[in-house]
Amino acid sequence: MHAVILAGGKGVRLMPYTTALPKPLVPIGDQHAILEIVMRQLAAAGFTTVTLAIGHLGHIIRAYVGNGSQWGLRVGYSTEDSPLGTMGPLLTMLDRLPEHFLVMNGDILTDLDFGDVFRRHDESGAPLTIATYVRPVNIDFGVLTTESGLVTGFIEKPTMDYRVSMGVYGISRATLAGYTPGLPLGFDDLVLDLLKTDAPPASYEFGGYWLDIGRPDDYDRANAEFTTHRDLLLKGA
Repeated sequence: MHAVILAGGKGVRLMPYTTALPKPLVPIGDQHAILEIVMRQLAAAGFTTVTLAIGHLGHIIRAYVGNGSQWGLRVGYSTEDSPLGTMGPLLTMLDRLPEHFLVMNGDILTDLDFGDVFRRHDESGAPLTIATYVRPVNIDFGVLTTESGLVTGFIEKPTMDYRVSMGVYGISRATLAGYTPGLPLGFDDLVLDLLKTDAPPASYEFGGYWLDIGRPDDYDRANAEFTTHRDLLLKGA
């Protein structure tokens, strides 16, 4: 069971926390780095090898993680010299990856069972499996429905639920075989390409705890909630 952790972004949305630290190493709760929590979760879920795709401040991540032995993992690295998008880094290491593997962002806090996502993908035959989560979005405006120049409906500042990507994917090497290494490839590009085929992505629907630590308000929430959710997040780790 192999996982690729995408940890090469600049973390612009999380400034100023990421001025001196790469986003996966910002501390949560009692000084656990997000990446440490993820590593412990992967090891507990049965993963044995990890590739870290690094870029911005990657030398700090190397110094912190090393070879991964402190978590019972074997960790290797792949460096991107220029931004390649979410899926682009995978193309440069494709010949070193197994047929099926897990890909995830290095800045998420969740009790998702990564091993189950991997196994579900392996068994499904889908080219891509996307872990998904229902996220409520507050609309700060009155929403109108119009038809033929007339207002036919109105809702004041509604909350709408959307099923979003959690930043965790099961993927197969063959799914990426037709793309060119060294060129950018976004998650959106890959999904849109697959939707044009007769083999669309599968959805792994999850209803537990999940935070994408990409914005200051989510980071603040993660710090406030970590003590309460510590046992849940680190169960078995």
